[in-house]
Amino acid sequence: TDALKHTHIVLQCFFIKDYFIGFLDYETPKVMVVKNKKLGVIYRGVQFFVITYFIWYVFISQKAYQDSETRPENSVYTKMKGTALQGDHVLDMVEYVRPSEGGDVISTILRRVVTHNQRQGTCAEHFTVPNANCSKDSDCNSGKVDFDGNGQRTGRCVPYYNQTFKTCEIQTWCPIEDYAAIREPPLAEAINFTVYIKNAIHFPKFKVLRGNIKPNKRNGQKYLNKCHYNEEKHPYCPIFRLGYIAEQAREKFSELCRTGGVIGVFINWKCDLDLDPSECKPTYSFRRLDLRKNLPSSGYNFRFAKYYSKDGEEFRTLIKAFGIRLDVIVHGNAGRFSIIPTIINTVTAMTSVGICSIICDWIMLTFIDKNDIYSGRKFDDTFTLPTEFTIISYGSTHSDLSEGVAL
Repeated sequence: TDALKHTHIVLQCFFIKDYFIGFLDYETPKVMVVKNKKLGVIYRGVQFFVITYFIWYVFISQKAYQDSETRPENSVYTKMKGTALQGDHVLDMVEYVRPSEGGDVISTILRRVVTHNQRQGTCAEHFTVPNANCSKDSDCNSGKVDFDGNGQRTGRCVPYYNQTFKTCEIQTWCPIEDYAAIREPPLAEAINFTVYIKNAIHFPKFKVLRGNIKPNKRNGQKYLNKCHYNEEKHPYCPIFRLGYIAEQAREKFSELCRTGGVIGVFINWKCDLDLDPSECKPTYSFRRLDLRKNLPSSGYNFRFAKYYSKDGEEFRTLIKAFGIRLDVIVHGNAGRFSIIPTIINTVTAMTSVGICSIICDWIMLTFIDKNDIYSGRKFDDTFTLPTEFTIISYGSTHSDLSEGVAL
């Protein structure tokens, strides 16, 4: 038993010694020529794939030889124009545009629900509000505020306007919207309203400033007064019809008039600064942003009021507006040739070609080398010469498995 333990300890010491000595060994690749057509086709195919990937995708498509900037600074200014008839009234941009000063978000009113002549007082709560229906005063809690309702309850049970049933009385702006609101027809002329979107973008890394309006000192204003955006004919005319925007977003304008909606206006700058500066121009795309499928709250609407005085008493006109809200979103990407990314990606491409040999060695050792002939030639046992270094093979470093070896 003691002899076995001693032998085991000795073997462990030899193993540890060989491990630490082998850690300092130097390995050099051995070149072998394996004349196997299947393996050769795989090798050249993988080489072709890797080289094509780096040339076509990395260098040509992704322009890996350029230094790039993807977070530019930008500013957006918007303005809407157009007039429409609403009965006997003429509506201009002051009536239907919010906000009037413009910005990266602008909305236009397409349809209104109006409650006229509201004033502070008491009136009947709407019958659809929970627990609003009553038969006597004790059914209504005085001072209670129902957040699903329209005001504070007074504790009285009163007839619902000209109806036979009763609801709890509330203190609020009377008459309430749910009872007295008038639905106006949509603005059909709004399909021809135009929105002017002025955008400037700055790439601070390259000190490049561009705008979506082409500088023209002589006829610039006259040109903008007549043109509408066209990708081929008028790329520097950022004036869009609302009908065109709805069409590009694949939306029906009549449906937008009914429910409203939020549409994103995407301005995309993709600038290759190695080319002429005139090639750095924006492209536009449009997409509906709000959820609208089978949702009761789909669309876009908001409320505002117009206040006035009559006989010393304050009145207001409450307006619930349905319309199109345009969110202008700017994306920018600029690139210019730089020696550093060029060197890095070139070295990466050359290194990646080495994957071909690794893949083919694995295929050869796993699927083709059934008699361990290839592995026997590729991995030779090491031996030590009476000098200070160890080599893997003695003699020629070039082996040829083309003759006399059946694989």
